[in-house]
Amino acid sequence: MKIRLSDPAKNIAKRFFQNRLTRISLVIVLLLSLGALAAPLLSPYAYDDQDLDLGPVPPQASHWLGTDDLGRDLFTRLLYGGRVSLAVGLAATLVALGIGVSYGTISGYAGGRTDQILMRIVDALYALPFTVFVIILMVVFGRNILLLFVAIGAVEWLTMARIVRGQVLALKDQTYIRAARALGFSHLRIMVRHMIPNMIGPVIVYTTLTIPRVILLESFLSFLGLGVQPPMSSWGLLIRDGARAMESYPWLLIVPGTTLCVALFALNSIGDGLRDAMDPRHQRAT
Repeated sequence: MKIRLSDPAKNIAKRFFQNRLTRISLVIVLLLSLGALAAPLLSPYAYDDQDLDLGPVPPQASHWLGTDDLGRDLFTRLLYGGRVSLAVGLAATLVALGIGVSYGTISGYAGGRTDQILMRIVDALYALPFTVFVIILMVVFGRNILLLFVAIGAVEWLTMARIVRGQVLALKDQTYIRAARALGFSHLRIMVRHMIPNMIGPVIVYTTLTIPRVILLESFLSFLGLGVQPPMSSWGLLIRDGARAMESYPWLLIVPGTTLCVALFALNSIGDGLRDAMDPRHQRAT
């Protein structure tokens, strides 16, 4: 089945792929994602295989990126860690997307006192230290990876709600919205069928920029020991283990640290490229 793009979509895609840095970043993210998904095919080891007799060894033919202090293959753990970090980034962002779009749409469409109350709640939540809030959730409800998705998503929706509210306020007085009201369409249908599709551009852009923020937050929590628990791995957990032994075994910190930095840089570049493609006024020099 051949996908046909509209002229605006073609123009956005053309501007997006004109940026060399964006193209390189997209390839990097695809390679990291495919590597994480194909981890069992790319490595003969399991993420929890231990060889205590081997111990930590530097990169060599049998272990491309070396092993840790328990003799576990670092390349394997890096691939499986990518699964967790990227999955958390995507899943938590989707949670934030669902909450933020729903909240912002209702607030902007309702207007008046309802809008003021809902936005004051957002302002109050902005005053909370997000990381501390997530840490409290993890401590109270346990260190469960599914809870990690929800906990991070539950504190990352605020900016999304503000962006969506602003878009709704700009759209609610448009002629086609007034026509829909005059025709007797329900409020829910107007919001779902007419408003949300017309603000999808800014939502997609902010979503792509939220994913690296979520990955960084997950890595920070895992570094503190409040995220993913051994023997599972994530990039943050690997960085924590590497930091403990960086003087004796520097590759244990350099490899996951570099991978995380490259992934975050690539994801941010894709988000910036998408923003520039959808709004040529902010076009960067390529």
